Amino acid sequence: MAEPIIAVDHVSFAYEDGGKMAVQDVSLSIERGSFHAILGQNGSGKSTLAKLINGLYLPSEGRVTVCGMDTQDDANTWEIRRRAGMVFQNPDNQLVATVVREDVAFGLENIGVPTAEMPERIEKALKDVGMLAYADRAPHLLSGGQKQRVAIAGVLAMAPEAIIFDESTAMLDPQGRREVLQAVKRLNRDQGITVLWITHFMEEAVACDKAHVMYKGKIVLSGTPRDIFSDMERIRPYRLDAPPMARLAEQLRSQGMPLKEGILTVDEMAEEVARLCK
Repeated sequence: MAEPIIAVDHVSFAYEDGGKMAVQDVSLSIERGSFHAILGQNGSGKSTLAKLINGLYLPSEGRVTVCGMDTQDDANTWEIRRRAGMVFQNPDNQLVATVVREDVAFGLENIGVPTAEMPERIEKALKDVGMLAYADRAPHLLSGGQKQRVAIAGVLAMAPEAIIFDESTAMLDPQGRREVLQAVKRLNRDQGITVLWITHFMEEAVACDKAHVMYKGKIVLSGTPRDIFSDMERIRPYRLDAPPMARLAEQLRSQGMPLKEGILTVDEMAEEVARLCK
């Protein structure tokens, strides 16, 4: 069995010595090329877990490895962050230059990429997220979704093997959220980049291979999105909602419509209604 690209082994973390545990005895294995989601309400520990994986925090207990490298070894820090890039919540906090292409170049300069190699890597990264046409624009003139895609391009140019998205759509409008998620799905599908998607928007989890629900610092549920959302009563104790189509299906069943279980998307709902109307 291949070594997971990210392995979290019985990890706990407290922000202060002797303080309340923000993450408690979490174990997680993420396969290369997969798309995992971490779900949970605010304060559940999911963003803390993301920072533990990226080496921004070090475990109080347990061990985190990325591409086989232990995050607690200082010699691994920069290589871990290059191989497992991170995109944060607020795109304005990640954009540092006055021109889009210069912003993408910033990370390359930090890791010492030769100047001659930069134009090709910048162009490819912007093309991959659908932002090449905006290469010479000022970031402050872009929409929220466009800014976040530029931030992703900045990480992508450094050729990571995995990208961690820490609530990266939380400050975007619905259109911006769709743009960013579609770009990330393409990167995972077409380039095999491993994705760890941290969110409190349940409908975003539908795109993932596997989802993990966090509650009070612990992983309390793991499985495919269909497994997790097939039983609404099972997720309610963790103060999670379900994707809109799963909620609608539940409401229609309560009114007597014999819909099949496991409906998560608009297309699945349309197909099921069409079947019943034949």
